[in-house]
Formats: sequence, structure tokens, C-alpha cells
Amino acid sequence: MKSARIIKPKEPLEVQETENSKPNGSEVLIKVQSCGVCHSDIHLWKGGYTGPNGQFMKTTDRGVKYPLTPEHEIAGIVSEMGEDAKQIFKKDEKVMVYPWVGEGLCPACKTGNENLCDHPRSIGVYNDGGYAEYVLVPNYRYLLRIPDEIEVDIAATLSCSALTAYSAVKNAEIRPDNNVVIIGTGGLGLMAIQLAKAVFGARIIAIDIDDDKLKIARNNGADEIVNSKSNNAIQEIKEITDNSGADAVIDFVNNSKTVESDMQFLRRRAKVVLVGLFWWRVETKPDIYAY
Repeated sequence: MKSARIIKPKEPLEVQETENSKPNGSEVLIKVQSCGVCHSDIHLWKGGYTGPNGQFMKTTDRGVKYPLTPEHEIAGIVSEMGEDAKQIFKKDEKVMVYPWVGEGLCPACKTGNENLCDHPRSIGVYNDGGYAEYVLVPNYRYLLRIPDEIEVDIAATLSCSALTAYSAVKNAEIRPDNNVVIIGTGGLGLMAIQLAKAVFGARIIAIDIDDDKLKIARNNGADEIVNSKSNNAIQEIKEITDNSGADAVIDFVNNSKTVESDMQFLRRRAKVVLVGLFWWRVETKPDIYAY
């Protein structure tokens, strides 16, 4: 089969002929129909990411090995199955892939948090991923059937962007009618707005620096919108919440400036959930009761 691979960091991907593995036991071979492009793929291509004080954190130091077929947002159809998987799936079924595979033995895996595994085996990160004609999934339990009403192109993104947003919303422990501030109305922010509204019945206050994005956020369920370029943004949040403050803040920008602002409109007993790859430092000393 053909695969687009990262041979070395910062070099163009190469399309190569690679072995098409035959599934055994619980394994399932998926014919890839749609695949996303995640910022994590850029980090893999660059060979790492910049950490605190400009320090470059190498992916190889974290267990990544090259050459690698990247990408973890995968949807397609079942092509072949091991004997155990034949009892669960049928050939040509439309499925999406859960890529955050763990070793199954560490404390995180034992509590169902494989995405936090000590020795991860994630598809498209530590094992070959979706930039190929086929991808081998190590166990049928990492597959989810795609309903007919959902397009494959949309389903491919759900295992990363939607799942990240859902995890953030879930960790915020939102209750119906809570005032929830969502910072950043890009793809993840819009997912979180819809999930917090549809699943938890929250009152959503969306914050961004782009008025056009804020209009889209409003159309996707935000009850209130605030442009943080305003000098009175924090006061606007307080007025919207009747001076009580937000019950939860989910910050998809997650840098020093936004986190410092987050602390200014949290109410007591509130939660702040920070999403993304960033090292930050709050210069002020927020009210300890806000945590």
C-alpha cells in the first residue's frame, strides 16, 4: 500500500510502498477514506515543540520513532478482521478510529484513561497512522460505527477535536444553567460551545478577539459574546453573570495573558480548565477560593 511518511523531521513527506499487515485476533484493518490534519502532526514533522525558555522538546525523547506515517484523525471502512473481531464488525462497515491507544497496564489505563498512558502506543504518533491507504487498528474496541447521517469527513475529526473539547467540558463539571466562559472560538471552542449547551444545558459566554468568529460562536449556541480587545471585557463578564462570576472557564487559547484574565472573572468554587500545549505563569496572586 502507499503511505505518506515523515522520514526525517523538517523534510518533505515521502510517499512509499509499505507492507499492508494482515490482522490477527482482535485487530482490524481499516481502508482509510478520510483523514484530518492536526497541529500535532506539525510538531511530529518539526521533530518537537518549543517549551519553557525557548527550550526545544524533541519528539524522539518522548518515544517517537522515525520513519513514521502520521495522523490520528481517521475514518473509513472495515477491510479485514482478525477472528475475534469478526464477531463484532462486518466488512465494509463505516467506522471512525479512537487513536489514543495505551499499553493497558499502567495506572491510567487501568482506570480507563488510556490517553494518559505512561507508555502510549497512539496511532499516528507512536505507531503508523492514517496518511496511508490502510491502517491497522490493534483492537476492535478502538473503533466506533459511524451513523448514516454523519459524513465520513466530519467523523474523522471527532476522535481528536471533538473528543478534546468534550473532555474539557466534562472536566469542568458543568451543571444546567451554569455560567460557562469559553475562551477562543476556533474549532475546539465551537465544539465546546455546542457540547456544553446540548449535553449540559449551560449558559455560554464566548470570548475572542475576532468579531467574525464571535458571530459564528453565537450561531453555534453561545448565549453571550465578548470581544476581549475591549478594555471592559472583565467587567462585561461580571455584569453578564450578575457580578457573581463564572462557574467555569474553559480556555482554549491557554497562554499567560488569558490565564491571568481567567482568574479575574471566576466565582468562588469555580473551575478553570486549560486546554493545549503551553507553559504559563500567572504573575498575579488570584483569590485562592477561585480554584
